[in-house]
Amino acid sequence: MKPARFDYIRAGDLAEAHHALAEFGNDARLIAGGQTLMPMLSMRLVRPQVVVDIMHLPALRGIETTGNAIRIGAGVRQAELLAWPKLAEQLPLLKAALPWVGHAQTRSRGTVCGSAAHADPSAEIPLCLLALDATIELSSRRGRRRVAAAEFFTGMMTTARAENELIEAVHIPARQTGTGYAFNEFGRRHGDFAIVACAAIVTAANVRLAVGGVADRPALRDFGALDGKALDDALDVFAWTLDARDDLHATARYRRELVRQMGRETIEEARRWHA
Repeated sequence: MKPARFDYIRAGDLAEAHHALAEFGNDARLIAGGQTLMPMLSMRLVRPQVVVDIMHLPALRGIETTGNAIRIGAGVRQAELLAWPKLAEQLPLLKAALPWVGHAQTRSRGTVCGSAAHADPSAEIPLCLLALDATIELSSRRGRRRVAAAEFFTGMMTTARAENELIEAVHIPARQTGTGYAFNEFGRRHGDFAIVACAAIVTAANVRLAVGGVADRPALRDFGALDGKALDDALDVFAWTLDARDDLHATARYRRELVRQMGRETIEEARRWHA
């Protein structure tokens, strides 16, 4: 299929992008990498009046260290972050997760913030943002605000972003000393969206597990210092609290079993990394 007719604005600066969003509201769509928007346009799942291109804005480029966090602009492609020399040192969880995001061809175009904006419940980047307590920086003509990832992802492909706002950057806490990180995913094929994905962060005092692909958004649970059967029991309870559903890829029961088994394996991997 071909997209329905729309107007195209190549924003010259952030002010022009903000102006377009304020004028057209929900009839506008932002495009940076386009790896999600273009198929949706072609299938006419969305029919915007105008598409606003923000990919070439200098203000949205770059990966910066700000205090104890890493700021990733909305124009940073996934492949750029994966090739960042400090990635393994500063963001080891994303170092482990990014190779699972689509394929090399899509990572070369898709952006980190675009994945956050799309908020697919099976996507790897939103899962990692939740696990790492990242914040999303939003801006509009009215100013800027930052929203915690736990509050930003509100449901199936829905977020707390207002129709007149754009994601300017994400801020991700850098690696903490004495912390272990691990990521695992199960899908039909490498590069497909996850049937279940798990991200674990382990310290001496806490075990954290984030799970994607099961409910309408990524889910997070802190287990404290639980281990052994107590941790297994807690993982079982966690799996049952998730709103798992049957679909053509897997049953709800199968997904819950993956959360138990793969969640435990991911936690143990993070513990070995921590040790």
